[in-house]
Amino acid sequence: MIVVAAFYKFIKLEDYREKRAPLLTFCQEKDIKGTILLAEEGINSTIAGTREAINDFFSYLKSDPRFSDIEHKESYTNSLPFERMKVLLKKEIVTLGEKKVDPTTQVGNYVNPKNWNQLITNPEVVLVDTRNDYEVKIGTFKGAKNPQTHSFREFPEYVKNNLDPEKTPKVAMFCTGGIRCEKSTSYLLSQGFKEVYHLQGGILKYLEEVPENESLWEGECFVFDERIAVKHGLEKGNYTLCFGCGHPLSESEKQSDKYEESVCCPYCYDDLTEEKRARQLMRKSQNKYHLN
Repeated sequence: MIVVAAFYKFIKLEDYREKRAPLLTFCQEKDIKGTILLAEEGINSTIAGTREAINDFFSYLKSDPRFSDIEHKESYTNSLPFERMKVLLKKEIVTLGEKKVDPTTQVGNYVNPKNWNQLITNPEVVLVDTRNDYEVKIGTFKGAKNPQTHSFREFPEYVKNNLDPEKTPKVAMFCTGGIRCEKSTSYLLSQGFKEVYHLQGGILKYLEEVPENESLWEGECFVFDERIAVKHGLEKGNYTLCFGCGHPLSESEKQSDKYEESVCCPYCYDDLTEEKRARQLMRKSQNKYHLN
């Protein structure tokens, strides 16, 4: 059984460049796979490894007093969902593009999963999904607004055009693991919104803790590893990725005339040139050869 651990922390990390090599070396020695993002504003990561390796990693990370209180979320799978280990240096650990937004100084009110249903069924609360459009289509909370963004950088524009602090004073937001909402709630507060809430631990924590018969979640939750999506109890979902464009596909979408395994899907079929089709077929044949 492989442990998948997701974690982040916003913290002033001026020496983030110096931390890259030691973290990479440690993970490689423990055969841990995944990605760690480091920036001056903190750390953001999803990694996977054996139980012992993940325990050793957090002991190592917490030996730095700045990370002594870091929390992580766990799920489980039968094989490593990542092919390699990467430690990347970034300007932001989650890219909003608003330099004045600082989650270390102000964020919205955290709401734990067991109290989330009560909050979002309040008619005075506007519920907003902060994730990208393709993630929202796979699953979201009942009644949530979809900003239809293609990247998190577009979120401030959505707020500007659709939310008014005078007309919508109470806003609740959620994302996969909680990190986007650290910035989105901080941004709303900077724009004059008075009551801003976010789901503590994100969708993953909600799906882990809230029984399916009490849940207001509809569909599955997209995750950024080879599982593609998870369901209640964090069990592996039913989606796969298009080999051509990387879009998540349901079983019904794979029945489309525009779907061809390892080549294209309804989302990229119309843009598929003969040259690209030939390349995809070549890669498909090569993968089949290696698997055999």
